[in-house]
Amino acid sequence: MKKVFADIIQFRGTHYDFGYMQGEQLKDSILVRNRERQWKVRKPQFRIDRKETEMIFQELAPSIWEELLGLRDALEWPVERVLLEFGGYRVKINPSGCSIYVGDHYMVRNYDYHPKTYDGRYVIYKPTDGGYATIGVSQKITGRSDGMNEQGLAMGYTFMNRKRPGDGFICHMIGRLILERCANAKEAVELLKVIPHRGSFAYTLFDQTGEPPVIVETSPRRVEFRQGYACTNHFKILTEENRHILEDSNKRLQIVEENQTRGMSGFEAFRLLNDTGQGVFSKLYGSWAGTIHTSAYFPRGLESWFVLGGDQEPTKFDFSKWLQGEDFHFKKIEGKVDTDIPFPHMEQADWYK
Repeated sequence: MKKVFADIIQFRGTHYDFGYMQGEQLKDSILVRNRERQWKVRKPQFRIDRKETEMIFQELAPSIWEELLGLRDALEWPVERVLLEFGGYRVKINPSGCSIYVGDHYMVRNYDYHPKTYDGRYVIYKPTDGGYATIGVSQKITGRSDGMNEQGLAMGYTFMNRKRPGDGFICHMIGRLILERCANAKEAVELLKVIPHRGSFAYTLFDQTGEPPVIVETSPRRVEFRQGYACTNHFKILTEENRHILEDSNKRLQIVEENQTRGMSGFEAFRLLNDTGQGVFSKLYGSWAGTIHTSAYFPRGLESWFVLGGDQEPTKFDFSKWLQGEDFHFKKIEGKVDTDIPFPHMEQADWYK
């Protein structure tokens, strides 16, 4: 059992200043040193085209391009390296798990992936140069694996497959674009229809409107959407995109759907996903599918819960008070994860093993 932590990052200001602040934090950090070791072993299966990447950011999210420039200036890196590490465009995705359940007024999500990919950062950011304020879990620094914005739109994604990737944005940058640009699920659906997708993922969207949650199934070839309250790791519309082996995904979905019939409270749903003995939480860390964190979002009250590892009591964030200027006073969230695999923000990690 490994003790782990996630840093709480809070910032109000322009995207450039946000990027610069993050770059100063990352400079000479163990996370960056681990990334350098990673590229000595893992050769990128993509290319970086600075002009093309800048063009698409300028079209869809020019403020996030400014954040990337802030990172560049603080880290004193060429912009191509910033795009390689944090750009969120044209990156190969490895297999992963993840489960999401939406109830009457909440969304609960297990993030299942490999520890060596984890940032260990929980980010609360209010831009002053355009875009909605957001709270959620950082992935590759600039992206978000799940989160909620000040309009009460909550988002989480689940992996489907890595077959036939295309040129486009990867899941965590798409999550960031949704949260900063979209006020509700309807707007997010429209965005997901027009942006280019690198891989195949489902995005679960839940907002304050009282409408049922929307699950958007995306691939480089097609985008479809449907209403649904639970999502694991297989499509229901884009079935031609599914992997051949779906036993674990179907099992987790069945457990969640069976419990759905009794009308779970937010706390009961959180326990269903986070308790290690209920069949949804996964310990398959070496297979890129172990549960690292469980998060919950409550759009009506703008409240967020977060834990690292299983069988944990959630740390609760009142996002509405933060939006009014009241900072969170704790600096880290701590937890325990049942693995010996290193976390790159905490300890030396390489990809030789």
